Amino acid sequence: MKAEIITIGDEILIGQILDTNSVFIAKELNKIGVSVYQITSVQDDKTHILKSIKEAEENADIIILTGGLGPTKDDITKRTLCEYFDDELKINVDIQQHIKELFAKINYQYTDLDLQQALLPNKAKILKNYLGTASGMWFGKGEKVFVSMPGVPNEMKGLMLSSVLPKLQQTFDLPFIFHKNIVTYGMGESKIAKRLETWESNLPSEIKLAYLPSYGKTRLRLTAKGKNKEKLESILERELKILTPLIKDIIVGFDQDESLESTIGKLLIEKKLTLATAESCTGGAIAKSITSVAGASKYFIGSIVSYNERIKTAVLGVLPETIKKHSVVSKAVAEEMAKGIQLLYATDYAISVTGNAGPTTDKTDTSIGVVFISIATPNSIITKEYNFGQPREKVVERATIKSLELLRKELLNL
Repeated sequence: MKAEIITIGDEILIGQILDTNSVFIAKELNKIGVSVYQITSVQDDKTHILKSIKEAEENADIIILTGGLGPTKDDITKRTLCEYFDDELKINVDIQQHIKELFAKINYQYTDLDLQQALLPNKAKILKNYLGTASGMWFGKGEKVFVSMPGVPNEMKGLMLSSVLPKLQQTFDLPFIFHKNIVTYGMGESKIAKRLETWESNLPSEIKLAYLPSYGKTRLRLTAKGKNKEKLESILERELKILTPLIKDIIVGFDQDESLESTIGKLLIEKKLTLATAESCTGGAIAKSITSVAGASKYFIGSIVSYNERIKTAVLGVLPETIKKHSVVSKAVAEEMAKGIQLLYATDYAISVTGNAGPTTDKTDTSIGVVFISIATPNSIITKEYNFGQPREKVVERATIKSLELLRKELLNL
């Protein structure tokens, strides 16, 4: 069962707003066993909308439109749908009364323009929008279904959950779709694929594997699809048990929202340990990541952004002669920064970072992109040198992720 989503509105195409509606609709359709074939954004233009609907009808069983249902002249979706389905607009008395009651509840004076929202296609099944004045519309054409919903996100979500999804489940015999996400850090997509080559080649036909990489992180998504729910769940769990030992060293969690910083937080709480950071080129990005996790105050003591050389020496205790001999971007300085913040904040662990994020190299001849990261543990200090290249944003992001990866590795070795 395939669906196509069409979002209508010039504001999307000129980048004025983000199309969050399609993301929500696609996720919800997937939960009930409907695969999204394509997502299209079109102008507030009748010809463009008609062309997109016709193409969607050829591609999919379910066509879902959002947007263009307001009371103003630029909202043309209803009239365009009437043309496509050879229909006409008529006043829907029930919806007209609903609009009047809606405005009365908020003590707002409605106008004739507002009441025109009750002008609806005669052949459509009307889906009442309890959060606004723009009704949803359900058209049937042969074995195809067309659904039009308002573009206002909370109104669309309300209609989708209360009316559209239940009605789709009643109308179609839908398969089951299950996803399992495995979040990994510290290994690139191609290396993971090489490690999993034999296992992936032997996957049963009901299971598909997708690699979803980003900086420092690769999410593996296992998808099971079919008619037999119990069989699918059993196969998925079996394959997961085979997969896990193959990448145990790089797995962070089994949830798509699982993050490196949340995993570190759990480890620190479990082991009753504390952490502090001393940052230079990352400018506080590591501390920001750590404190993005609720409850981070249980283990994160604080941070110093020692962007200036004077702060490195006066606050963190980095020796001036160390900087003079090795420069601020060096292993020696990174280690003294880590020891300094660990001592200053009396923590079990500390992260320090110093490097050249660019675009200039300031007072050092070290190349742009070179970063030194130190992890101070209760008994030792580990320092690594990296070259994260350019541009500046890439250096900061990669240095932040790599710092957390190194800390996690040390915490797991306890």
